[in-house]
Amino acid sequence: MIVELGHFALVLALAVAAVQMVLPLIGAERRDARLMAVAGPAAVVQFLLIAASFAALTNAFVTSDFSLKLVVENSHTAKPMLYKVAGVWGNHEGSLLLWMLALSFYGACAHWFGGRLPATLKARVLAVQGAIAVAFLLFMLFTSNPFLRLVNPPLNGQDMNPLLQDPGLAFHPPFLYLGYVGLSMAFSFAVAALIEGRVDAAWGRWVRPWTLMAWMFLTIGIAMGSWWAYYELGWGGFWFWDPVENASFMPWLIATALLHSAIVVEKRESLKAWTMLLAILAFGFSLIGTFIVRSGVITSVHAFANDPARGVFILLLLGVFMGGALLLFAARAGNLEARGVFAVVSREGALVANNLLLSVAAFVVFIGTIWPLVGEVLLGRALSVGAPFFDAAFTPFMVALALILPLGAVLPWKRGTLRRALRLQMPALVLALALMLLAYALATSRSALGPVGLGLGVWLVAGSALDLWQRTGHAGYGHRMARLFRLPRSDWGKAMAHAGLGVVIFGVAAVMAWVVEDIRVVKPGETYPLGPYEVTFKGITEVPGPNYMSSMAELEVRQGGALVAVLHPEKRSYPFAQMGTTEAAIHKGVTRDIYIALGDPQQGGGHVVRSYLKPFANWLWAGAILMGLGGLMSLSDRRYRVAAGASSRRAAAQPAE
Repeated sequence: MIVELGHFALVLALAVAAVQMVLPLIGAERRDARLMAVAGPAAVVQFLLIAASFAALTNAFVTSDFSLKLVVENSHTAKPMLYKVAGVWGNHEGSLLLWMLALSFYGACAHWFGGRLPATLKARVLAVQGAIAVAFLLFMLFTSNPFLRLVNPPLNGQDMNPLLQDPGLAFHPPFLYLGYVGLSMAFSFAVAALIEGRVDAAWGRWVRPWTLMAWMFLTIGIAMGSWWAYYELGWGGFWFWDPVENASFMPWLIATALLHSAIVVEKRESLKAWTMLLAILAFGFSLIGTFIVRSGVITSVHAFANDPARGVFILLLLGVFMGGALLLFAARAGNLEARGVFAVVSREGALVANNLLLSVAAFVVFIGTIWPLVGEVLLGRALSVGAPFFDAAFTPFMVALALILPLGAVLPWKRGTLRRALRLQMPALVLALALMLLAYALATSRSALGPVGLGLGVWLVAGSALDLWQRTGHAGYGHRMARLFRLPRSDWGKAMAHAGLGVVIFGVAAVMAWVVEDIRVVKPGETYPLGPYEVTFKGITEVPGPNYMSSMAELEVRQGGALVAVLHPEKRSYPFAQMGTTEAAIHKGVTRDIYIALGDPQQGGGHVVRSYLKPFANWLWAGAILMGLGGLMSLSDRRYRVAAGASSRRAAAQPAE
């Protein structure tokens, strides 16, 4: 009965979304307050209905209701409770329902927190959100219904993909979808403003909190996925440039550009057309990511489905929403003239450079991701685009971006000079160069990657700190310290995000340049060196798990005879899913990770053991967390919470053009 109620709630949500799509648009066109007022309650009701549907599906997984086809294919009675719940979104149909839950949540939030928006703009924003909901609810109900029953239910399920039975993957999709889907709000604001024919500073301020929220969740979601790949897959890396990894990274790059571009619209009423285009493309890349994950056109360990019919449906949605938005953008281009004029060397100029670098970087990732598919269709042969291409093509843009950020932060609006910006950031520059040269002098491999990464990281972190300090004025030290902690939260958030990027850049460079790797066959009792450590292989023990059998190794790590750690890497076998996983053992430290993964047994005795000493690996994820916290700090700024303040009231009083 609960399952049927969940299905019925989805059908009702479709009807409510259709009302939300149509009536507020008509009301906004006619200036009918009653029709426009329908938008908010409809968005809330839609959210409640989809939440009820999601709760019904979750109940089916928790209670192991094997009359439901989705539960049979993705669960098992012996599975731990955490993974029963995670099984709800560990598949195509359930993850699509989570996608819809996030979409309806953003629509409801637009009603709850959009009280200062002009009535016509709010109605149109929620109507566009309703249109997206209608499209994806139709997609779900006709091609991906999560509530299909079985006539003859089995006694037990087939279990979920063992690779997904991990805490990192349990929490990774919700964060990622809150980021992916959150970009629909920027899209809806852009389309609504294009329909009204007016984009001004108030619009720039309204769209920034929604974009910032999506960017924050997307940052944390990507970092969690990278962390999972690092310790779960057993290959020792953190980013493979996998198509599905790229599918989340491309919207992040565009959203980052959109955040900075919206600042120029808000402060100077410039870059209006460019900001609109980025808002459309950000959601467009989210839909492209949805297509990559769910169509089966590209093989990936992260992919959910391989049904071409679903891929065609998603391509149709992509064509309708992106094509319609771009046509509207072209028709309204004349209303997007920039008012502010600025010199090349100015804060606006630095933000334009930031936008171009991020956008071209996203395009490079897109070409590398889609090229194997293009080659197969047009050339009739399989092509491979791997990490060497992405590393060589993508890295220069990030280096240039890191060089520009600290200077752009201290340049004045409209017109500035590089000499003054360099003078303000000179302490950071000197520190970065000194540490870079020191690292190069001490490095035994004479590789430039590590020292350059250290220099760029210090440049960003120290530059962000200097930017904050310079905002306190020129009074005495005590007065400046007191004022430092009274600076707006958005200033602190920006500094934290930029510093977090610096920490990430250093972490990536350090772990790639200075890694120590050892792969060998080891027998019980043997000892081998790993950098300054000695590792002793003690043996293998068979250990039963809740729904798997584990071959668990024991290795002692010593330094100078003193015991540092005892590590237990595993090879797990899941009998119900008939799959195995590699569970790496990691001893974490502030300046290094000792990473050991157990390989297959060998005919002559012993096991393959892959050992790595990874310098500053944790700094990569610490930097990502710092970036996310920077977004949260900015989002808590009162200026974001009240949106455009008096500007919204003025805009509400003006008729739309």
